[in-house]
Amino acid sequence: MSFLSATLSRVKPSPTIAVTTKAAELRAAGRDIISLGAGEPDFDTPDNIKAAAKAAMDAGKTKYTAPDGIAELKQAICDKFERENGLSYTPKQVSVGTGGKQTLYNALMATLNAGDEVIIPAPYWTSYPDMVLLAGGEPVVVEATLENAFRITPEQLDAAITPKTKWFIFNSPSNPTGAGYTREQLKGLTDVLMQHPHVWVLTDDMYEHLAYDGFSFCTPAEVEPGLYDRTLTCNGVSKAYAMTGWRIGYAAGPEQLIAAMRKIQSQSTSNPCSISQWAALEAISGPQDFIAPNNEMFKRRRDLVISMLSQIDGITCPVPDGAFYVYPSIAGLIGKRTSTGVEITDDEVFATALLEETGVAVVFGAAFGLSPNFRVSYATSDEALTEACGRIKSFCASLS
Repeated sequence: MSFLSATLSRVKPSPTIAVTTKAAELRAAGRDIISLGAGEPDFDTPDNIKAAAKAAMDAGKTKYTAPDGIAELKQAICDKFERENGLSYTPKQVSVGTGGKQTLYNALMATLNAGDEVIIPAPYWTSYPDMVLLAGGEPVVVEATLENAFRITPEQLDAAITPKTKWFIFNSPSNPTGAGYTREQLKGLTDVLMQHPHVWVLTDDMYEHLAYDGFSFCTPAEVEPGLYDRTLTCNGVSKAYAMTGWRIGYAAGPEQLIAAMRKIQSQSTSNPCSISQWAALEAISGPQDFIAPNNEMFKRRRDLVISMLSQIDGITCPVPDGAFYVYPSIAGLIGKRTSTGVEITDDEVFATALLEETGVAVVFGAAFGLSPNFRVSYATSDEALTEACGRIKSFCASLS
């Protein structure tokens, strides 16, 4: 009998990490690899944030902190929510974790019982369903189709809610599609949620500041104040501030929920890295002037990728509102064969053949719950994107 927990059989390793790891292995073996799998900016962390971290180290701020964050950072997070989202919280309503992933996981672990259902729109970030399963809950996937620009409708949300529904996970702009909900579209969803007072809302606002073409970000408790007492609004510094490796995420919500999350964190990791917390304080409260030019660069890259992929027969590539991903459909390529005779039966076969034959690493759509698609991260150089898209075009042209 295995000594491993049966819970492990309910979950799978992260497909995005697997793709990045495979690409790194091939590169180490001498292959010419272009990886479009990683969900992190290629920009360096801004100098003022790094300086704040160095100053914290020099000041000896290297000891344990409160389990879920220093008081200064919690207050800065409260100020951020008030300033940018019109949401009023006190520091007792704030939790700081080791990345956004831990914050989401703590919330699910603190609230889910066996049989509780969590509604997750697909395409979804790969970790959502597995975190629900680890916490003993049941993911209920609602497909947001290409025809609806990767957004679910109020009717779909309403149909998915049952007496067992505990959470609705909401992510806009989305990983992996970059699709965002306008205020009007989000109001349609919050109107449904107001009719079901037993359903709580778990938001993932990590891509809040990465928005293009005039798209205006909004978050559920901002759009519908009636949801304030049953919403956990989650965010972090990873994406907009190019701080993925610093591992700081945060959330604000009802005190009772935050206290439960604190209890879990105190018995697992305890506090996030003290130096990272002081760096995050500078990120949130310091100058924000680098975000706009970074976004202009991301938008240029997005337009480059969209332009090149849209020229490929068999691929449909919608234009995302934010984040730094595109999520093309390969429906027109299913059933074709590669030059080596491999039949493209699904998006995983496509992504594997693409990597093996061209050295371009992408993440297959089944990992995100909606096929046949693949995700491209355009958070890399124009040169790499141009070369990668050229290889994808040649690969697709070789199919027969």
